[in-house]
Amino acid sequence: MLVRMTTLAVLMATAMAGRADDWPQWMGPTRDNVWKEAGILEKFPEGGPKFVWRTKVAGSYSGPAVAEGKVFVMDYLTKDQVPEGNWKREELTGLERIFCLNEADGTEIWKHEYPVKYSVSYPNGPRCTPLVQGGKVYTLGAEGNLLCLDTKGKVVWQLDLKVTYKNGSPLWGYAAHPLIDGQKLITLAGGDGTHVVALDKDTGKEIWKAESSTGPDGVGYCPPTIINVNGVRQLILLKPRAFTAIDPETGKRLWTQPYTADNGSIIMSPIVSGEYLFGGGWNNKNMLVKLKTTDGHPDAETVWKDKKGLGISPVNVQPMLVDGTIYGFDQSGKLFAVEIPSGKRLWESEDVIGKSGNSETAFIVKNGDRYFYSTEKGELVIGKMSPKGYEAIDRATILKPTHKVFGRTVVWSMPAFANKKMFVRNDEELVCVDLAK
Repeated sequence: MLVRMTTLAVLMATAMAGRADDWPQWMGPTRDNVWKEAGILEKFPEGGPKFVWRTKVAGSYSGPAVAEGKVFVMDYLTKDQVPEGNWKREELTGLERIFCLNEADGTEIWKHEYPVKYSVSYPNGPRCTPLVQGGKVYTLGAEGNLLCLDTKGKVVWQLDLKVTYKNGSPLWGYAAHPLIDGQKLITLAGGDGTHVVALDKDTGKEIWKAESSTGPDGVGYCPPTIINVNGVRQLILLKPRAFTAIDPETGKRLWTQPYTADNGSIIMSPIVSGEYLFGGGWNNKNMLVKLKTTDGHPDAETVWKDKKGLGISPVNVQPMLVDGTIYGFDQSGKLFAVEIPSGKRLWESEDVIGKSGNSETAFIVKNGDRYFYSTEKGELVIGKMSPKGYEAIDRATILKPTHKVFGRTVVWSMPAFANKKMFVRNDEELVCVDLAK
């Protein structure tokens, strides 16, 4: 019996050490940019990591999702000339496409496409990563085309958010990744009384609607995020004009605090550290609120807002919280460590990306005690961070930058990390890279 139990324990430990995880949505299984797999390489082999496969795609900022042995990714196929990124709307015609690929070799299993006329700034393609759950994949295009397909490629339901909720597309397109909460698919829609809507994830029928946001910048770009503080679940909306919490079951407002993001540009998901909630966006705007209870009801008060030298103002990259410290890239392109609740910047570094001008981007994912940074230069960087500083470990070139912004060429797409591999794309190809130890 002892031998059997020992053998079983060894087998269980081996299975746990070799556990493989999917990456079924933006920022991973629990939307926190934590990659929990063990057995990941500590440094790159000579010549860089091994490529498992490559497959052609067109332009997009949308990252891949990996689930059920498949890779789901979106792009935008157009014959028009895609302009360099700027602050004005551009007219393009083309097809938004949803691909399902075989995770093992990158071959196409199925494809769904539909015509879309773009009238957004940075019209490079969809922004949102597909969301895969329960045999279905949910996608949101740059002009508000929300689709639910089964993982075999059949459309279950679809909705044009602009038409249904009578709101124009945001300046930089629909970019807030939808969220599944129980039976609900929660997404920003925009419009009068419909800033955010909850839909039945199986039918697309509206369950509730809440808040208002009108005009091209009113809806913003921050993904809906649910937190649990003092036993109360709150759906947090970092809106261009306020931080607001609502009841995720009913849409009823719980509290709000005024805030202003220039051009409606607040993109990051809120970060919660104990009783404090942080958010920030363009242009050097950020805010910390303290979550509390007033007369038995959830409430909040502003601790500090837009104070020079405090916190960070992220643009394209989601910061992350580790043991009470926020690590993230500011609109300056510098990597900062920020103490919460003081907002004090503990250190700054330009080592990950280098100097290039404005809104430098590197997507951060934590694996064990190390961090992987997928940079706009097409590099994958391995490093460590602590309140004491940043430590570089290794870097390798993965992709060629293909998209022009601010006079430079970049890769602005969040990768997926699944089954000891990285899946990342530019505007020409999606690649799978082996990161096993």
